[in-house]
Amino acid sequence: MQQALTPAQHEAVLRIVAGLKTRPGCLLEVLHGVQHALGYVPAIAVPVIAAELNLSLAEVHGVVTFYHYFRHDAPGRHSLRLCRAEACQSMGAEALAEHVRRRLGVNFNETTADCRFTLEPVFCLGNCACAPALMLDGELHGRVTPERFDELLPIAESRS
Repeated sequence: MQQALTPAQHEAVLRIVAGLKTRPGCLLEVLHGVQHALGYVPAIAVPVIAAELNLSLAEVHGVVTFYHYFRHDAPGRHSLRLCRAEACQSMGAEALAEHVRRRLGVNFNETTADCRFTLEPVFCLGNCACAPALMLDGELHGRVTPERFDELLPIAESRS
């Protein structure tokens, strides 16, 4: 668990808050900005955000924990989003999900021990005609079989 923000992280949080704090109801925008800049919303950033926005710790913590979008831990180098919507489910997404979880050794919303991959569920990638679909590092892939998934992993690693 992170004990303190690095100086660069602290500066990023302060810069994001300063740029948005005059907007009414800016907390969600600030949290999105922090996650975009840092990859997640560290728990240690909550007191900084609360103080800068003159909010209670409970208010900020409540919003961060209510919305599933916000990550609480640093993500892996590669983001893997697997569609869980009905069209993908009907085309074998559950078998694909089982394969992915077994292959990576993690469940949804977890990061591999080597910090290479973070596995996230999403509810529709808009690629229903090519189900099952996944997004790897922002790149959409359709008609993904377990074998095709195994082919994608080395491709992602070669881009690191």
